[in-house]
Amino acid sequence: MSRRRYVARGVPGGYRIWDGKGWRWWGDHYELCPDDLLTELNGAADHGRITALLKRYGAQKR
Repeated sequence: MSRRRYVARGVPGGYRIWDGKGWRWWGDHYELCPDDLLTELNGAADHGRITALLKRYGAQKR
Protein backbone atom coordinates (compact mmCIF):
# COMPACT_ATOMS: atom_id res chain seq x y z
CA MET A 1 0.00 0.00 0.00
CA SER A 2 1.34 3.40 -0.92
CA ARG A 3 1.66 6.26 1.48
CA ARG A 4 -1.25 8.68 1.62
CA ARG A 5 -0.46 12.13 0.28
CA TYR A 6 -3.13 14.04 2.23
CA VAL A 7 -3.76 13.50 5.94
CA ALA A 8 -5.87 15.33 8.54
CA ARG A 9 -3.90 16.79 11.42
CA GLY A 10 -5.38 18.07 14.61
CA VAL A 11 -4.74 21.75 15.27
CA PRO A 12 -6.17 23.99 17.99
CA GLY A 13 -9.87 24.34 17.27
CA GLY A 14 -10.22 21.57 14.69
CA TYR A 15 -8.41 20.00 11.75
CA ARG A 16 -6.29 21.01 8.77
CA ILE A 17 -5.27 18.93 5.77
CA TRP A 18 -1.52 18.35 5.40
CA ASP A 19 -0.06 17.75 1.93
CA GLY A 20 2.76 15.25 2.52
CA LYS A 21 4.25 15.72 -0.94
CA GLY A 22 4.20 19.52 -1.00
CA TRP A 23 4.98 19.85 2.72
CA ARG A 24 2.32 22.49 3.32
CA TRP A 25 -1.23 22.91 4.54
CA TRP A 26 -3.96 22.38 1.96
CA GLY A 27 -7.39 24.00 2.14
CA ASP A 28 -9.06 25.68 5.08
CA HIS A 29 -9.42 25.02 8.79
CA TYR A 30 -12.20 22.49 9.53
CA GLU A 31 -14.05 22.04 12.81
CA LEU A 32 -14.97 18.43 11.98
CA CYS A 33 -12.58 15.87 10.49
CA PRO A 34 -13.18 15.83 6.69
CA ASP A 35 -12.95 12.04 6.24
CA ASP A 36 -14.73 11.76 2.87
CA LEU A 37 -12.76 14.73 1.49
CA LEU A 38 -9.51 12.98 2.44
CA THR A 39 -10.71 9.75 0.85
CA GLU A 40 -11.47 11.57 -2.39
CA LEU A 41 -8.16 13.46 -2.41
CA ASN A 42 -6.16 10.28 -1.83
CA GLY A 43 -8.30 8.22 -4.23
CA ALA A 44 -9.93 9.17 -7.53
CA ALA A 45 -9.47 12.96 -7.05
CA ASP A 46 -12.57 13.87 -9.07
CA HIS A 47 -12.58 17.67 -9.34
CA GLY A 48 -16.37 18.00 -9.23
CA ARG A 49 -16.70 15.82 -6.14
CA ILE A 50 -13.87 17.65 -4.35
CA THR A 51 -15.54 20.99 -5.08
CA ALA A 52 -18.87 19.73 -3.72
CA LEU A 53 -17.22 18.40 -0.56
CA LEU A 54 -15.36 21.69 -0.01
CA LYS A 55 -18.64 23.59 -0.27
CA ARG A 56 -20.30 21.17 2.16
CA TYR A 57 -17.53 21.47 4.76
CA GLY A 58 -17.40 25.25 4.28
CA ALA A 59 -21.13 25.51 4.97
CA GLN A 60 -20.70 23.56 8.24
CA LYS A 61 -18.37 26.24 9.58
CA ARG A 62 -21.01 28.97 9.29
